[in-house]
Amino acid sequence: MTSSSSFAGVWCPSITPMDSEGSLDVNGLETHLARLTDARIDVILLMGSIGEFASFSLEERLTLIRKARLMSPLTMVANVSSTCLRDVYLMAQEAHDAGYEAVMVLPPYYYGQTPNQVLSYFREIGSKMAGKWFAYNFPARTGCDISPEIAAKLAAEFPQFAGIKDTVDCQSHTRNMILATQAVRPDFAVLSGYDEYFIPNLMAGGAGVISGLNNVMPELFVQAREAWKKDDLQTLIHAQQEIGRFMAIYAIGDDFVTTIKTVVSRKFGYCTPVSRNAGGVLTAEQLSQVDKQFGIH
Repeated sequence: MTSSSSFAGVWCPSITPMDSEGSLDVNGLETHLARLTDARIDVILLMGSIGEFASFSLEERLTLIRKARLMSPLTMVANVSSTCLRDVYLMAQEAHDAGYEAVMVLPPYYYGQTPNQVLSYFREIGSKMAGKWFAYNFPARTGCDISPEIAAKLAAEFPQFAGIKDTVDCQSHTRNMILATQAVRPDFAVLSGYDEYFIPNLMAGGAGVISGLNNVMPELFVQAREAWKKDDLQTLIHAQQEIGRFMAIYAIGDDFVTTIKTVVSRKFGYCTPVSRNAGGVLTAEQLSQVDKQFGIH
């Protein structure tokens, strides 16, 4: 990888398996994380957006933090985002004690945030965190943007600020994020939050991708990672085309989390398709689509 970050490469924002009643399925999670580990990805992100963090109680989130760390030897990062800062710090300390390599934090959401508020918030986060931390930039969900300028200021001020997930459907935004942060911290990891920007991210000098498709086909992204290391252009072209083709998963159904869980359930069989998001159950026609798209027989 071009990045010097120890967090570079292929990340999976893991689904959180549930039973038919919507309760946490710890055994299903263990099986899922074992499959990701066997696929040789680099980092597991616990309770990201696809992991449905916003649907869990604080008690459930603390339980997941404690139990999941024991399920894989891979580098693990826990998303500890919350609108309650006390909960952020409590989960971050739990993750630190449990042996996570880092935590991830969204900016405040619901209330609109000015750039100065975003900077002030993360300065407070940076002053309180005991270990490494990532920022999670998802303007479509939070209503505010962690700009490249803000990220660069924070990277220069806080050595423990390890990187950022830039979930912006615009490669130039991520490119500018890479350029701004690399100017102050060569070890700072800028990760794309959109699957199809993995290879463009690497080409721009970024650290990799946090890709929901890795729940289904981590082998494809690992193949691309290895092709990048070997300057294997033909394999990279093929991987980019395949990733683009499978991006169709995000357009099937009303809730992409339920769709991804449905594909995992139908293809691998160790978890249910149940999500806590409303209205996402796929129709018979949509099930036929995913079966055809992902070779499920």
